[in-house]
Parts: sequence; C-alpha cells; structure tokens
Amino acid sequence: MTTPFHHEPGAAMGPVPPPECPAHGLGVGPGGLRRFYGPEAERDPAGLYDKLRAEHGTVAPVLLHGDVPAWLVLGHSENLHMTRTPSQFSRDSRHWRALRDGSVAPDHPLAPIFTWQPVCVFADGATHERQRGAVTDSLERIDHRGVRRQINRYSNRLVDEFCHDGRVDLVSQFAELLPMMVMCEILGMPEECNDRMVHAARDMTRGTATAVASNAYVVAALNRLVRRRRTEPAADFATWLVEHPEGMTDTEVTEHLRLILIAAYEATANLIANVLRMVLTDPRFRARLSGGHMTVPEAVEQILWDEPPFTAVFGRWAVGDTELGGQRIRAGDALIVGIAPANTDPVVRPDLAADMEGNRAHLAFSGGPHECPGQDIGRAIADVGVDALLMRLPDLELAVQESELNWIGNIISRHLVELPAGFAARLPQDDNEPPPMGRRKPPREDWEVQSPDRTAAPVPAGVAAEAGQGQGPVGGVRTETSPHGASAGPSGRIPQQRGPAAPARLWRAVTRWWSGYGPGRPRDDVRDGPVARDL
Repeated sequence: MTTPFHHEPGAAMGPVPPPECPAHGLGVGPGGLRRFYGPEAERDPAGLYDKLRAEHGTVAPVLLHGDVPAWLVLGHSENLHMTRTPSQFSRDSRHWRALRDGSVAPDHPLAPIFTWQPVCVFADGATHERQRGAVTDSLERIDHRGVRRQINRYSNRLVDEFCHDGRVDLVSQFAELLPMMVMCEILGMPEECNDRMVHAARDMTRGTATAVASNAYVVAALNRLVRRRRTEPAADFATWLVEHPEGMTDTEVTEHLRLILIAAYEATANLIANVLRMVLTDPRFRARLSGGHMTVPEAVEQILWDEPPFTAVFGRWAVGDTELGGQRIRAGDALIVGIAPANTDPVVRPDLAADMEGNRAHLAFSGGPHECPGQDIGRAIADVGVDALLMRLPDLELAVQESELNWIGNIISRHLVELPAGFAARLPQDDNEPPPMGRRKPPREDWEVQSPDRTAAPVPAGVAAEAGQGQGPVGGVRTETSPHGASAGPSGRIPQQRGPAAPARLWRAVTRWWSGYGPGRPRDDVRDGPVARDL
C-alpha cells in the first residue's frame, strides 16, 4: 500500500516542477500527482483515466482545484464497495480534514458541491433514512404518464420554435432547455424557468468564480417557492415535501429541491446532448435506432455506459483509516466516485465496442443507499424528448465536422458546448391539436379509392391504412351522382371511418377496388355481388 499525501497543513507534497517544465502543460502538480482539473482533464478525461489506472491501479491520488489532494476511485468493484459502505466512507463532508484544518476555504470553487447542507446526500444512518424517505415518498406521487405527456408537449414546443429555420443548436435550443422546463413544472415553479435559471444551474457545478453567486440565485427562487407552498399548496413536488409527515423544515425542503433540480437538470441535459451527438456522428448507431433494431430507451442506456452525464461524484470521506484498491486511506481523506472510469473498467468491460443493451450495471446514477432516486424521471425526459425530436425532424444532420465539436468539463461532468444541426425547414405544429405520438401523414384530398380495370396494381398499404379515416354512406365508400343520374362510385375523398363496422366496410371497399368494379357498377354489386358472396 502507498501513501502519496502528506497531510500536515501547508506541507509540500514533493518537488514542484519549475514553471518552464512541460509537466505544467500535462496537468501534473506537486509531488508529481496529476490534476483532476484544468486543460488535460477537460480535453481528454478518458486518457487521464488510463494514465492514472496504469500508474496507480484502481484507486489513484489526484489533485483538486487549488491542488487539494483527493482519491479518484477508478475500479468498478471498488466504487461499488465505497458507495455501499457508508460506515467506512461517509457522505458527510464535515469529516474532510481539509475543511477542518482550513486548507479549503469557504469560497473554494467547489464549495457549492461539497459544503455540508441539511439534505439526504450529506447524511448517513437515521437522518439519511428520514430525509431520503420523504424524497422517495414524494417522487412516488408523481404521475409518470402525465409527466411523459408534458415532456412530449414541451419537446414539440421547443421544436416549433426553430423548425422553420432549417438549423438548430441542439444543446442550447433543446438539450439545455427541456430538462429545466420539465423539472420546474414537476417542482411547481414553471414561472421561474428562464435563461438565467438555465445558466445558473450550469454554472454552479463548474467550479467557476461565479458558482457561488449562481447557487444563491437558485436558492432564492426555491425559497420563494417553499414560502408560497406553505400557504398555497398545490399538486406538485414542493407541496408534497412541505406536507410530508416527516415534518421537514423550510431549509430542508429548499435544499432538497435545489439538489433535485440541479442534479436532474445537469444529468439530463448532458444525457440528451450525448444521445443526439451519437445519432448525428455514428452511422451504425443511427441505423440501428432508425431501423428498429434499437429503441430510444436502449440507446439512452448505451450512452449511460459510454458517456454518463455525471463522470464523477464528489465525494466520500473516510471515517477512519482503511484500505481500498491497494491504497492506504487515512481518516478524513476525500474520495471521488469515478463513474466514467468505472464504466470502462477492463475487468467488467474488456471490449468497449460491445453493445450493453439491457445491462444496467453501470454506475451512471451512482450506487448504494445514495443511488439517484429520480433516475426514472431523467430517463423519461431523455427517452421522450429524443424520440419527439427525431419524429419531427428525422432528417437532422450534423452541420459541422465532428472534429469541430467542443466540450466543457469539470470534476463531475463533461458536456458539449454546442451541437449544430441542419434539416429541411417545415411549418410549426398546430398548437390546437395534441402532439402526435407517432408519424402522421398529412391528409390528401385528391386520392381516389378506385381502379380503371382488373389489372391494376394492388392497393398500397399506406392508402389502405389511411382509407380508414374516411366515411361513406354504403360499404365505407362515398358515392356521387353523375350528370346522367347514375351512381358515380367512389369519390375523390378518403372514406371516413364510422362506427364499429368500419373495418368491414373498408375491406369491402378495397376488395371492390381490387376486383375492378368501376364507377358505373350498381351499388347492389358492392353489397350482394360475387365479391361479397365470395367473402
């Protein structure tokens, strides 16, 4: 076992490379430890994981912002052990030695992530069970079918805003907007869904200089919601938390709403963007999806393996001295749940090109008692949103070279800056009609359900299917009177469906067409003629 850290405050952790040393450009810090932030970590996180795995094994020492030491857990089984053993690895950040000795200041760029709050993700034992129980009970009250309808409605509304342009940035105009619209609706604050809320939700997890201010903006909006729901209850998640029998305080409710809003938003926005990027850049992936060999939920699950929306979770803190992955962990050490590296651990996934359909052993939603309780909502937003977008715009194509795509990363996530796409411009959907759940062909007024002779080609399947939308007085066929008073046979309108006998009438109309009964034949031929008798 090795101990790469010197834990005395201010102690040097080995020789520091001189400023002109190339090691600075490679993300190497004091003591030769690799930085888990900065250009290298953002540009090529997978390459960094490989280097750390080769150098240290399944648990590697790294440096956080300000060169604060931590452990990055790379192995799949080691991550599972850590997340499932809160008695050894606590979620309570007050165990962190760097906080107790002042090595990490309250205004640290990662403060919005690790600062202790009265929420279930920073609790263990009975406190965690009480708070987590209130959250899961409230999540179970959500009408999932209703939510899926809302997701479809919001997805189509977003598509309507850019479908006439013939071009779109699928990140800023779709992937980043849809999750916030849905989550604000679920929480009970749709009026707070605006560009600033989207920006703040993104900014507060990036470790930027404005992260603390962004966090304050989000908390203020949620405080207003909680105060309102104390006096004006409604059928939303905020009300269910406020009224839960566990009797959560306003602070507890606000912090849990913040946790759910930000976690669900960040994860789902990244997930949608990652799925759409694969659709636009991987012909094999797109062919399997469009050809019906892979459903959208299966595509989403594959992306949760390959490009999880959260690449890591910070953090866990060692309750006492222990050992993990051959490394000696001291009490108070910080550890990072390595989601992305665990999903590519050669022990559980030796062939990264293999399809992982139906396999949910990934750690995209962490594990153990702190596994994400709202993961089904995130999956639903991605499933329905991607499906609705591709249904409306099946001809989407990447508008730039794949090499021109850029990412922004931090220690917990990596997301696309933009995903430009082009398509054939089309009109917005009629808002007076409910969004279609499948492809629907526009009605045609110039079709004729008739044949000039018995040698005509069989009726196309699409015509037969749409003919069921029509309506006619006899046999499902609308007839017209010729200038000479004779029955003119089928009209140019598609027969309308009427009553439970419509399929039989439709079948008789089609067989009459197939057998060559022209416009001049008497109507009795349709009812009692040889075709009807043969049937």
